Amino acid sequence: MSLASAGGLVMEAASAGRAVAAFNIITLEHAEAVVAGAEQAGVPVILQLSENAVKFRGGALLPISRAAAACAEAAAVPVGLHLDHVKSPDLLRQAVDAGFSSVMYDAAQLPYAENLEATRSAADWAHANGLWVEAELGEVGGKDGEAPLDPHAPGARTDPHEARRFVADSGVDALAVAVGSTHAMTSRTAALDHGLLARLAEAVGVPLVLHGSSGLPDRELAAAVAGGIRKVNIGTALNLAMTEAIRAHLTPADPRPYLTAARTAMAATAAALISTLTR
Repeated sequence: MSLASAGGLVMEAASAGRAVAAFNIITLEHAEAVVAGAEQAGVPVILQLSENAVKFRGGALLPISRAAAACAEAAAVPVGLHLDHVKSPDLLRQAVDAGFSSVMYDAAQLPYAENLEATRSAADWAHANGLWVEAELGEVGGKDGEAPLDPHAPGARTDPHEARRFVADSGVDALAVAVGSTHAMTSRTAALDHGLLARLAEAVGVPLVLHGSSGLPDRELAAAVAGGIRKVNIGTALNLAMTEAIRAHLTPADPRPYLTAARTAMAATAAALISTLTR
C-alpha cells in the first residue's frame, strides 16, 4: 500500500467522528511495531518523528524517515508520515523531500502574538509546498524533561476564544490543545478537562489534536475522542513497553532477541491503544 496523507487520515477520521492514532517513533523497531499493531487492529495509523528524535539520530532526518516510509509503503493498512514538534525552520524545510505529508510546527512556548506570527509564517511556507499543518495553542507540559505545568499557570490550558482567532489568523489545518494531558507520563493517571474540550470543539473549525496521551487511562482516551479529539499522539507508552521487554530479554552478545521482544511488546501496546480509540 502506498504512503498515505497524514492530514488526509485525520480529516477522514474527523468526518467519521473518530480519531486516528499517531505514534512517535525513534528506531526502526518502533516503526515496524506500530505498523504491525495497526495491521492487527485493521485501521490506519500515523508514524511521527519529532525534532528531538531527529536530534537523537545525529540530526540526520533521511535515514529514519526513509525507513519509516518503507514500512508504511509495505503496510496492509494506510499509514501516514508526520514530522512532529518542529521548531527549526531548517528541519521544516526538509520535510517534503523526506516524504512527510504533514508537520506540527511548535511555537507554543512563545507569547500568543509571537506564536501566531511564527506559526503563520511556517503555515504559509508549508501550504505552498503541499504540507498539512498542525500547531499548538496553550502548552502541553512535560516536553524535554521539563516539569508538568501547574494546572492554573498561564498557558496551561487553551482558551477557546483565543483558539478560534488563532486558527483563523494562522491558517493551520489542525490544533493541538492543552486540556490536562502531559508529555512523558509513565503512569496512566491523568484526567482531562472535558468541559473545556467541549468548548474548544465548538469554537474551533479544524480537527483537535491531543498530545501527551500515554498518561491517560482508556476511559479518558475514549471520552476525548467522543468529545472531539481527532488525532491522538502517543509516544511514552511505546518506550515503556520497549524498555521493559529489553530488561527481560537482555543478552550480552546478540541484540536480536531483546529487540525482537521489544518490537513485539510495542506492537501489542500499539494495537491495544488503537483498539481503545476505535471501539
